[in-house]
Order: sequence, then structure tokens, then C-alpha cells
Amino acid sequence: MTNVADIVKTMQSKFNAGAAAGLDLVFQFNIEDGDNHYLVVKDGTCDVQQGDAENPNVTLIMDSATLVGIMTGETDGMQAFMAGKLRAEGDMMLAMKLGELFPV
Repeated sequence: MTNVADIVKTMQSKFNAGAAAGLDLVFQFNIEDGDNHYLVVKDGTCDVQQGDAENPNVTLIMDSATLVGIMTGETDGMQAFMAGKLRAEGDMMLAMKLGELFPV
């Protein structure tokens, strides 16, 4: 699980549809050393796409190692943010929702 596409696919398998009921959100992942991806969470579904979303609710900027760490539970997202390894643009409160939507 070293490339960003594999990590994002893993996210889709961990998706908690119950936590997404009634949501209509777009999460953009800008990966500094890999491909960008975005997640569309809508009405309990999750769709993963490669590239850049036209109008994301929140954009998370990090390198692939940070993404792997967060998705495997080895890195706490808040600690990565505080350490400057993860930056967020847009509605930062939505970034906190990722833990509910994609439990580790």
C-alpha cells in the first residue's frame, strides 16, 4: 500500500455509510508527492475520483506518508495538523468528520 491510489481505495472500503446519512460533501486530497484525489460523500455513499474537485468543501494537503499514517491509525490527524504535516483549506470542521466517516 505505497501509492496514493491504493490508499484511497482502502478508504472506500472503510467507509461508514451510517455516519454519512444526509451529508453532501466533497473532500479534496492534495498529495504533495503523488496524485490528487477527491471523495464525494452524498446520502450515505462514497465516490472516489482521481484529480481535482471543482468546488471542494475542504482541501487537505499532505504527503503520501502522512496519508498512509492517518489511514492506518499510526498517525493522529490532529497531531499531523499541529506538526504542520497536514494543512487544511476550507471548512476545517469537516476534516474532523473524516474520522467518523472512515474509522481506522
